[in-house]
Amino acid sequence: MKTKTAKEKAAAARQTLCGAEIEPFNRDLPYQTVSLCPECSRKIDARLFEENGKVYMEKTCPDHGYCRDLIFSDVDIYRQALSWHYDIGEGVSNPAVAKAASCPDDCGMCDLHISHTVLSNVDLTNRCNLTCPVCFANANVQDYIYEPSFEQVKQMLQTLRDERPVHGRVVQFSGGEPTMHPDWFRILTLANEMNFAHVQCATNGIKFADLDFAMKSKEAGLHTLYLQFDGLDPKLYKEIRGSEKLLDIKLKAIENVRKAGMKIVYVPTIVGGVNDDQVVPILQFALDNIDVSSGISFQPVALTGRIDDKEREKLRFTLSDLALRINETGFTTKADWFPLSCTSPISQLISAMRGDPTCHITCHPTCGIGTYFFVDQNKKPTPITRFVNVKGLLDDMQKQAKSMEATTWFRGAYKFFTGASTLANMKKHFIADKAPEGLSFTRFLQTLEGMLDKKAGRGELDGTYTYKTLLVAGMHFMDSYNYDIDRVKRCVIHYSAPDGKLYPFCAYNSGLVFRDKVEKEFSVPKSEYKKQHGGCSDCC
Repeated sequence: MKTKTAKEKAAAARQTLCGAEIEPFNRDLPYQTVSLCPECSRKIDARLFEENGKVYMEKTCPDHGYCRDLIFSDVDIYRQALSWHYDIGEGVSNPAVAKAASCPDDCGMCDLHISHTVLSNVDLTNRCNLTCPVCFANANVQDYIYEPSFEQVKQMLQTLRDERPVHGRVVQFSGGEPTMHPDWFRILTLANEMNFAHVQCATNGIKFADLDFAMKSKEAGLHTLYLQFDGLDPKLYKEIRGSEKLLDIKLKAIENVRKAGMKIVYVPTIVGGVNDDQVVPILQFALDNIDVSSGISFQPVALTGRIDDKEREKLRFTLSDLALRINETGFTTKADWFPLSCTSPISQLISAMRGDPTCHITCHPTCGIGTYFFVDQNKKPTPITRFVNVKGLLDDMQKQAKSMEATTWFRGAYKFFTGASTLANMKKHFIADKAPEGLSFTRFLQTLEGMLDKKAGRGELDGTYTYKTLLVAGMHFMDSYNYDIDRVKRCVIHYSAPDGKLYPFCAYNSGLVFRDKVEKEFSVPKSEYKKQHGGCSDCC
């Protein structure tokens, strides 16, 4: 494993809330990290470096040899993401694994983890009404059924609410196809009763093509669909999802979501050379349907199995490829793309003003990048970076937060008198004459509130509280070829499992794949499931 220099040891002054050392964050190339052998999953040293304007990872397993993989196709966008990162994560104070020996071996979460939960996944079933070749969580390729009971789901949700110092606030029900769980509506109601601020589901949309199902889901407390949406070409769905009719079903589901008063985040899995030409049509579709669209979460495909370097680079679609493709529309330039983690000073300031911990997005900056579009009445998108000095605003927010955190004497009066100062510091970064039509500074602040507090402005009908926005982002979940343990430790998307533990997304689904261990422990054979439930659908 990698050894630290004396300089690195001296710089490692930060610790998690449980006292584990946080290694200094790497802000330039080349740098050393720890990865995995894609064949045997052995932990091995890896090096990230620049070559011909691209960023690569290389590593050598003593048993399986040399491997090299493309990380970012544009080094400028990569470096910009690193430069916008605020490394403030401290982990949790009550991890399930108090003294882990190493990451990711002792996962669940442990004292080594640097981020708390921002988005939680609760898998309701591995059953599905599709047979997607790219899926990693499907009963169609397993000999067992994983489907936690209502009581087990309740405990999984309680694990999230018990997380400290920041309890889980946003839950996403996933699977398989989560809507197939027999207690679907009861579970939605339960999540709201347990005071989750936002409840969403990752779905293929098939059941939402039934208006009655969509309406009942809304009434039970569902707020947002993370809708699998790979493009506007029906033939793609035959290749990627196994059904050419699926696009029509999704369009019907979108219309029903509109009638029910919910929102949609489109989730395209992008495969190089297969559907990367759909990036711009998907963006335009979301803009055309901005009344029901809240975001797009492009997900470059994770590659599993043994694939040679040449074939793998052809299939790779990196986050910088996403940015460059959207730049072709003229809506954005390289300067408009930033890491999702850059928003942490906003929540840091809120925490300081409230005197109470709140949720910080502290993932690794290369996990996800994006831009926020403010969309006017003509459906014209303007990136936030065009009318706000975003980096200057965030820097000022962090300075203000640190100043307030350091002031314990007469805290209440201090917060009162610094409120006006904070507002003035924010306003100086707002460029009014470049803002989209109808966006005042006050409405801009209200929109920021709506982004951070899912309840703010929820249910408004006249659109006068928050401005229409569209988050366009990419999340590149890792596979064994590009696995970086520095990223795993900073993951903010966690699975809550029936064993009472929380698992980072890329530890659960790739590398050592804790999903397999958890599901096998809490599953039944398909034959037994059929007996218990009186038979089931084609997915079994």
